[in-house]
Order: sequence, then structure tokens, then C-alpha cells
Amino acid sequence: MLILVVNAGSSSLKYQLLNMDDESVIAKGNCDRIGIGGHISHKTADGRCIEADCDFPTHTEAFEKLVETLTSGEGKVISSMSEINAIGHRVVHGGEFFSDSTLVTDEIIDKIESLSELAPVHNPPNALALRACRRVLPDVPMVAVFDTAFHQTIPEKAYIMGFPYEAYEELHVRKYGFHGTSHKFVSRALAKAMGKNVEDLKIISCHMGNGSSVTAVEKGRSIDTTMGFTPLDGLLMGTRCGSVDPSAVTYIMDKKGFTPAKMSDYMNKKSGLLGISGVSSDNRDVGAAAAEGNKRAKLASEMLIYQTKKYVGAFAAVMNGVDAILFTGGIGENAADVRMGVCRDMDYLGVKLDEAVNSTARGKLTKISAPDSKVEVWVVPTNEELLIARDTLELVTAK
Repeated sequence: MLILVVNAGSSSLKYQLLNMDDESVIAKGNCDRIGIGGHISHKTADGRCIEADCDFPTHTEAFEKLVETLTSGEGKVISSMSEINAIGHRVVHGGEFFSDSTLVTDEIIDKIESLSELAPVHNPPNALALRACRRVLPDVPMVAVFDTAFHQTIPEKAYIMGFPYEAYEELHVRKYGFHGTSHKFVSRALAKAMGKNVEDLKIISCHMGNGSSVTAVEKGRSIDTTMGFTPLDGLLMGTRCGSVDPSAVTYIMDKKGFTPAKMSDYMNKKSGLLGISGVSSDNRDVGAAAAEGNKRAKLASEMLIYQTKKYVGAFAAVMNGVDAILFTGGIGENAADVRMGVCRDMDYLGVKLDEAVNSTARGKLTKISAPDSKVEVWVVPTNEELLIARDTLELVTAK
């Protein structure tokens, strides 16, 4: 069965075509600069690469170009879109309405669009992409897979915030959590690598990249996570400040004369590693600057490591122990120094890294803990597209 996975951003449309008989990637690419021009990059499994400037006024034109590229010209991998059995879509926010992946109908798209206030950057383009796909391929079944769905198992005591309860009842303000597709995939991949059932494990999953979050996974279910009402909460990130005292927010707004929109931009786009280091939002650049003696870059690196370690300890306390800690995402999979920093001085948990193995582990499934470590530590590459394809296959097959 061939499944197309679509991940729509505000001005982009990423995609992968997978053969689910062996879960191999046939082709993948990205239509970007939607609304401001247009460009497509396309790669096939046999090494062909296509780059072309295009005209993408909306997501519909981008999806039409995607179809053309898959079925004709130098990037052709199938004869027609009739060979595609289903389309799986990544949707960022499902609110409290979607606790699992779901088959897409017009009513489902309307509901996704109605949640746009909770994810104004992500849900509108998600809805646009869904409508574009239905217009171009009306007879192909589609599935929506939600970033927030995995975290719908978090208990009320962990997701309700300390505002008057009416803020939850009237405005739906609560912890939702994000990166759920990634945390779900890697926790199950880790259990398989350990030769155990995920239901028998207590796992702390550290998804670390430009956006970062830590999740406590007990019996295969998310019971707490660091991101909250929005992806701004929790860890220091590339350009996001993470958790801060709310009164510091109002204080800065007052002193700088910021509007709410300006303050949101300040916290989401100018803070984090970039704001602390003054160098870059990329951890590699920050690490290089720190190694050259840049004190602010060193501070930014130390803050990221410290905060991650703090949440690992907190979630170990919540679960009354931990069987395994995993690292995933661009930083988690590749930054040996970050992993070492997080796991250093965790003797009370019984965490002990194999420093030699950790120093060379990059982007591959690898156990990096020492043989005598009471808690296993792993690098687990994430693959959100594959999980979306698996969920799509399961729902379409059942239908």
C-alpha cells in the first residue's frame, strides 16, 4: 500500500511517499514559499533530485505541483495518483476533541479550523492543506494525525493550570502538550529495541531540537510533558524562552511598551538560545562559540542542559522511578555533549553513560548507557512521518 504523508506549515508543504509493504520512502520533498512565490525540492529513493521555482499562491497550487512532480517528468515515481491508497496529514492542534488519529471529513476539517485560536500559526495551514487535497483527490481517503493527541492521557491534576477554573471552562486554557507524534514513535521504538512491551516501562523521552520538550511515558501513555498551552512552555529552545515567571512577562511589556503581539514575538522568536547567546538559535553554532570562550554562548548551553536535567528528575519523581531515558530530535540525536551534560551527576537514579559510545553516537538507534547503569539511556531517531503513515494505514484498513 502506498501512503502519502503531508505536513503543512504556514508557507510550506512537506511530503513523503511511503511503500507500507516494507515502510520504505519512495520520494520526499518540500513545497515552500507558498503565498510569496514558490519553490519545490524533490528527492527520490534512487537519488534523483529536482529543484524548481514555481508559482504557489495557495496550498492548492502547491499540492497540484506535488502531484505533477510525483507522476511526471524527472522526478516521476508513480504513473498516476490512483496508485496512492491514502493520505496522512500532520495536524498540530486537536484540542480536547481529538484523542487519536481520525479519518478526515468536511466536518473534521471545520473542527480543526475552529481550533485556530489555540494554534494560529499551524492549524489554518493544516486546514488549507486538507481542503486542497480533497479538491485535487476527492476520492482518496485521508487521515488526520494530531501532535496533541498522545498527551490526552495526561491526568487533570497535571493539565489544569492555576488560574480560576473558569479559564479552563470558558477559554479552554490548559496544558495540551506537543511533539506527541514524535514521543509516541520513539517510546515504542525504544521498547522494541529493549525487547520489552512499552506498557511495562517507565520512559523519559527528551525530544531536543529547535523546539524541545520532555515527556514522561508510563505504560505507553503520556502522563506529563513540558510544553503547555502552547509550544512556548517548558525548556529553553532555539528562539523560545520556555517557562518564565508570568509577572516577568507583564513587567517587560510595561517597561518596553510592548503590545501582546510584540511580546509574543519577543518570547517566541527572539529568546532562547538566540536571545541568551546573541550568536544563533542553532545549538551547533552556540556550542562552537562556547568552545571558543564566548561566555553568553556557554551560559545558553548550560541553561539548556540544566533545564533538561531538572525535568528528567521531576518526571522520575512523578513516575516513582524510570527504566529508560531517550534522546531524539536534531540535538538529542547528534549532540553528545548535551546528552553527557544531562546524564552527568545522576548517581541517585543509577544513570551511567558509556562515554566512548556516547561520543560517537549520531542519528542512529544506539544504547549509550554503561553495562552497569541501572537506567538504560538511548539515542532513538524519530520518524514522525512513519508514525503518521502507520496510523493512516491502520485506520484506512479498518475502514
